Amino acid sequence: MDDTRSRQVIVAGAGVAGLTVALAFAERGYPVQIFEQAQRLEAAGAGLQLSPNATRILRQLGVLDRLLPAAVRPEAVVLKDAATLRELARVPLGQAAEARWQAPYLVAHRADLQSALTARVAEMPNILLTTGARIDSVAKGSHGVTMAAEMAGETVGAEGFLLVGADGVWSSVRALVDSIKGTASPRSRFSGELAWRTTVAVDSAAGQAFAAVGAADCVTTFLHPGFHMVAYPVCKGDAFNLVAFTRGERIAEGWSGHADPGILAAAIRGTAPGLARLLEMAGPWLTWPLHTVEQRQPWTTPDGIALIGDAAHAMTPFAAQGAAMAIEDAATLASVVADFPADPARGLQIWETLRRPRVAKAARRGALNRLAWHAAGPVAIARNLFLKMRSSEKLAADLDWLYGWRPPERGET
Repeated sequence: MDDTRSRQVIVAGAGVAGLTVALAFAERGYPVQIFEQAQRLEAAGAGLQLSPNATRILRQLGVLDRLLPAAVRPEAVVLKDAATLRELARVPLGQAAEARWQAPYLVAHRADLQSALTARVAEMPNILLTTGARIDSVAKGSHGVTMAAEMAGETVGAEGFLLVGADGVWSSVRALVDSIKGTASPRSRFSGELAWRTTVAVDSAAGQAFAAVGAADCVTTFLHPGFHMVAYPVCKGDAFNLVAFTRGERIAEGWSGHADPGILAAAIRGTAPGLARLLEMAGPWLTWPLHTVEQRQPWTTPDGIALIGDAAHAMTPFAAQGAAMAIEDAATLASVVADFPADPARGLQIWETLRRPRVAKAARRGALNRLAWHAAGPVAIARNLFLKMRSSEKLAADLDWLYGWRPPERGET
């Protein structure tokens, strides 16, 4: 293997995780090849929240300035009772977030983030992006891994010291990790939750209905025992992204499925008339099943494979940290591996050990949020009392561990 291939990183997947990890390695001088199964880069999903722990990394990678023109800086996260529309709590964002956590809190359409990442990738001469290529097999090589991909009916290959599986919750690389380790391939697990999503124009009837019950410049979360809904502006503030979460039966895997709208209609019973009217006007809703990945499975192999983002640890989105954890994974993986150029296997092991506690803590925060947001009866009363007694400053301080996190400096591993 020549020097280029001995330093080459292969990335499976050109979503947020894959593009970010490619940039993080390329910034450190590594040649990177990205293989994406889709023929064209199309962003799955709709809106996403990017907390300061993520935007700080995007700024370091030269992506943030490309994203800012299309993103929105919300002024606060607001929690509202879905039945009464009473405000229960407010966490200040905007200038307050930037001053506190030294990076902005943004909301954006996923397509806008993908475009910003892709534009930055195109500027990097040591990154090669190939679409329409599905990785079929991986084998141990003399200095790392060799992989074969199917492309237009033909097989193409690549060799490098590291393969990064950034191919999402239904990862094919995850199965390869387990085949190398000789264990059963774990599938993603349906969480029992459905996400109903839509985007409405600000000047539409549905957009005006949202403005009547929510806050146009905030992230608004409506709490109810049967469901909760998160809404915020995207696309330079020209549209609102709405995502409602309910219990439901498993549907086909994917990001644009369809489920019985009666599930959502039943879940929102008892909400304020204005909110119920919004939910009716905002349709049709696309539905996707929320899948998680067992975090106890291995994320790395000594042979040079690492899983990041949803491929490693897909979690429910109730802490709004899915994209942020993937971005953190990408930055820290490149940093730690670069600290061990002569022993990448040790670097992978150290990276996984460092990342697991933080990812687990973020997942626990999401589980706690889901429990609180769907509370009923005495538990809801206790929740509301707690939020009433907790100042905005204290609610922000509760998030310092999450939003104030910074990747370790080189040599700190």
